[in-house]
Amino acid sequence: MFNDLSSPAALLATRRSGKPRDMVAPGPNAAELSAILSAAMRVPDHGKLAPWRFVIVEPAARESFADMLKAAYLADKPGAGRLELEAMEQFARQAPTLVAVLSTPVESSKIPLWEQELSAGAVCMNLLAATHAAGFVGSWLTGWPAYSAKVLQSLGGRAGDRIAGFLFLGTPGRALEERPRPAYEAVVSTWKA
Repeated sequence: MFNDLSSPAALLATRRSGKPRDMVAPGPNAAELSAILSAAMRVPDHGKLAPWRFVIVEPAARESFADMLKAAYLADKPGAGRLELEAMEQFARQAPTLVAVLSTPVESSKIPLWEQELSAGAVCMNLLAATHAAGFVGSWLTGWPAYSAKVLQSLGGRAGDRIAGFLFLGTPGRALEERPRPAYEAVVSTWKA
């Protein structure tokens, strides 16, 4: 359908998520990541509140991040088994680049909370699109870490903040598979008076 792959529509039509555990180096370097995050910030933002924040988990901090995840998980689930704890370690260590996105609504604003949360979701999607445009692959995950108050606090989150997701970026270690997409007719309708 899109013949010119340099067009924005064609670029978005070819974007796919990769599995973080399959991502290999290189990930975006500092300048590339800065450009990706700057592009991600160009989202609808009613009131110009910037109700989101990025927290980059540097490669040198991954071991500490894994330790924090395990400790937080054990605090919530004292009976956790070896496989659960290994999953927390794997979560922290996969992909060359890891960015946590926090939804940080401004509660004193007249802008509805829902609109501010949608803006945080849009930041995550723009981050994935910018990652793809830069020639890398990305994945947006949540899972248990995204709902842990201890993990949120460790990332600098405050009361009222939430983790919108963890965005893993890198180079695909294997060919990306297309997943089933909804049929156009199943999700698009026309309003009629």
